[in-house]
Order: sequence, then structure tokens, then C-alpha cells
Amino acid sequence: MKAWSTATENELRHLINDWDPIGVADSVRDEYDCMLPPLLGRLRGGADRTEIAAFLQHELEDHFGLASPYPPPDAIAARLVTWWASTAPARESS
Repeated sequence: MKAWSTATENELRHLINDWDPIGVADSVRDEYDCMLPPLLGRLRGGADRTEIAAFLQHELEDHFGLASPYPPPDAIAARLVTWWASTAPARESS
């Protein structure tokens, strides 16, 4: 069973689609959905910016075939960790 809501997943999807490292989110809204469960699991487990950036780097290189991810995952990793920290207490109490 998932430990997060559909709303949480949708928020994360929105953040990743805004980042859109391969430039397809406008036409393929679910292109990055394969990253949602692993990201949410890592965030829920307390992963920091460095761990999230490393996961994203790995996914972009190994899954999406990018030699050098652009834009770099550091900024989105920081954004994801900040988003999670600011909204996790509300999610955990509901």
C-alpha cells in the first residue's frame, strides 16, 4: 500500500514536469511518473538534497539515456526536499 496520497503524487508530478529535463512534459504529462514512487519513498525516508540529486542523475543517465543531464538535478533536488519538508507534517497528520 502506498504511504502517500494521490494529491501528494500530483504535486510531485507537477514539480518534476516543471523541471522537464527531456522537454516533453507539455505533450506527455506522465513521462516522469516512473520516478514518482522512488522519489516519494526516498523523501519519506528522509533523503537529503544530495541523495535526491544522485537518484535523479542516475535516472536521467540510465533510464532516459542522457549523457549529461540538463538542467542539472541539484536545483530540482533542493526544491523537492524543501517542498517535502514544508508539506510532510500536514500529510503525516491526515
